[in-house]
Amino acid sequence: MSGRLVIAGAGHAAGQVIATLRQKNFPGDIILIGEEPWLPYQRPPLSKKFLAGKLPAERLYVKPPAFYDEPPTTVMLGTRIESLDRGAKAVVLGDGTSVPYDTLILALGSRVRRLPRMPGSDLDGIHYLRTVQDVRAIQRDFAAARNLTIVGAGYIGLEVAAVAADLGLNVTVIETQDRVMKRVVAPQVSEFYEREHRSRGVNLLLDTGIERFRGSTRVDGVVLSGGKAPVPADLVVTGIGIVPNTELAAAAGLEVADGIVVDDRCRTEDPDIYAVGDCTLHPNRLFGRKVRLESVQNALEQARTAAANVCGEDVRYAEVPWFWSDQYDLKLQIAGLSQGYDCAILRGDPDGRSFSCVYLANERIIALDAVNKPKDFLQAKKLIADGKTMKMNMLCDTRTELKDLSA
Repeated sequence: MSGRLVIAGAGHAAGQVIATLRQKNFPGDIILIGEEPWLPYQRPPLSKKFLAGKLPAERLYVKPPAFYDEPPTTVMLGTRIESLDRGAKAVVLGDGTSVPYDTLILALGSRVRRLPRMPGSDLDGIHYLRTVQDVRAIQRDFAAARNLTIVGAGYIGLEVAAVAADLGLNVTVIETQDRVMKRVVAPQVSEFYEREHRSRGVNLLLDTGIERFRGSTRVDGVVLSGGKAPVPADLVVTGIGIVPNTELAAAAGLEVADGIVVDDRCRTEDPDIYAVGDCTLHPNRLFGRKVRLESVQNALEQARTAAANVCGEDVRYAEVPWFWSDQYDLKLQIAGLSQGYDCAILRGDPDGRSFSCVYLANERIIALDAVNKPKDFLQAKKLIADGKTMKMNMLCDTRTELKDLSA
């Protein structure tokens, strides 16, 4: 396929789409349209090394700026797409300009989930973390802050807590659930991370809600629900999840259901429109259902799949999902999807700070969390892809490699 290809969105997935098109010698024109003023960059380091000041901004780029200078790529940054005109096969920009396409790839990504409106929620010093600009604003406040309160104990919240604790701030994490990372890990893994954070001086307030933020022009505290004592805070970072950017697709009449619905080739119901990344709901044959994944791995693999199909290949997306989180010197690597597990077995001793948690459904391995145990993680990906059942009575035996424990 040739002609003009427009990519709506300029995140990690968009950068990979262009890289794959280049590798496959796509003959048409490519137009990249992004709302941020930045070329495609990696978001995972934002809450880790970049926030800690250990990674320069130029290292965030998916590809160096010179990569986009090569024709036939046109880059339009700081540009908002207001609507899709499927009849005219064009995207309509904020200034009313129409950009026609022969093929459109929606790489719209996601945005932070915001707290519900409550007293004080618009005070200075309350931040969300999703973009380079967000991190730079947080870093400016780090310099003068003593008491950091984090709302949410998922990946982002705990990664920020780890960075801030290492920088010497007094850190409090407020979470409405009764354990950390409850949506993604088993209780045993939550308990390990709770111990680790508390050992670093982090104050974890679980099963706790917020009534309001205190302060005149700038936040100076958080008032908790249930009559609990207020928490001092001269800086707040909120990490309570993300929301897929589906509005453009929905307004254009494309099917949307917790994501832009695509097939295993990343095509929408419109044969000239593909969608990739956080914004998509796609079929996963390994788990027998449609899923929406919030991960770099999914963004990159869907980008490669869509670009290959645009170039005339017949490529299907069928990958084992995987994720990671860096907190202190702990690398958590997750393979598969643990929802629906009926048994979770630990391999190794958490006190040794290197172990894994195997999730099973009817003795079949469906997911694994590896903490500083990369070999288990790598072997689990293949076992999950192959749909292996496991020798339940031997999974705790770390002297035997995981790959040798399939039934």
